[in-house]
Amino acid sequence: MPIPLPIAGHNAPAAPLRHLDHLWFQVAGTLCNLSCHHCFISCTPHNRSFSFLSLKQVRQRLDESVALGVKEYYFTGGEPFLNPDMTAILELTLEYGPATVLTNGTVFKDEWLDRLRRAEGASPYSLEFRVSIDGFDAATNDPIRGEGTFKRAMAGVSKLVAFGFLPIITVARMDDEANDVDLLAGFVSALKAIGYQRPRVKILPPLRLGAEIARGRGYSADERVTREMMAGFDVGELLCSHSRLVSGRGVHVCPILLEAPDGLLGTSLNEALTPFPLRHHACYTCYQYGSICSNPSGGVHDA
Repeated sequence: MPIPLPIAGHNAPAAPLRHLDHLWFQVAGTLCNLSCHHCFISCTPHNRSFSFLSLKQVRQRLDESVALGVKEYYFTGGEPFLNPDMTAILELTLEYGPATVLTNGTVFKDEWLDRLRRAEGASPYSLEFRVSIDGFDAATNDPIRGEGTFKRAMAGVSKLVAFGFLPIITVARMDDEANDVDLLAGFVSALKAIGYQRPRVKILPPLRLGAEIARGRGYSADERVTREMMAGFDVGELLCSHSRLVSGRGVHVCPILLEAPDGLLGTSLNEALTPFPLRHHACYTCYQYGSICSNPSGGVHDA
């Protein structure tokens, strides 16, 4: 799939890093047990272009983050729970601050969830699970995420609820004409049917990168951030104003631009504290919808 490149000749405005509040970890690299047709970095069971992060590497970055005042930690991939250190990584992170893990929910083991439940109980910080499901039944989900994935993901949600967690179900809006009210109602009904009585649902726009280019479309030429658009705009709405991403290669501006050559800002967190020009089409999605990757309280529907 095409690697995201800056828009040629675009004199883009720059977003300053106001404060490093959120630190992301590309903890599973680009390896995933699924091959979703809309994945913006085309993670698959065979994509090893980015490697796993080890417990030692995560500990180093956690220690580095303390002096910078990081308030929250996020873990993504690929599928994070393919990393054999994932449970230990989350246990460690809960000694530093709140943690959120983005997962497809299909590979949980009782042993892992039991350990994590106990780790959260012993920590002053919270552990959040965000489970990606893109249709409220198999007929709408499985053509996007793969045969049988709806049943497996819902079983994962049931398992999380049984262990006392309240996962956020993240839904990519695959149809531009979809009605968010109907989409939310369908998910609430499906989740209550499996015993999740107060479901939390977050509806996201698609990122028109990676596999999504073939499934739907890429960005059009006019989907970009201009200097004029920034007049009166709250830069704090942008992920890059308060976050950075750690991979095995170094520190990147954000999870969305993992594969962009100019998105790799340095080898340390301090080197990555620089402003970033909003010169990618994907920056337009963040401009439109805000920090879609994070967990803003207003962006989650609690049924």
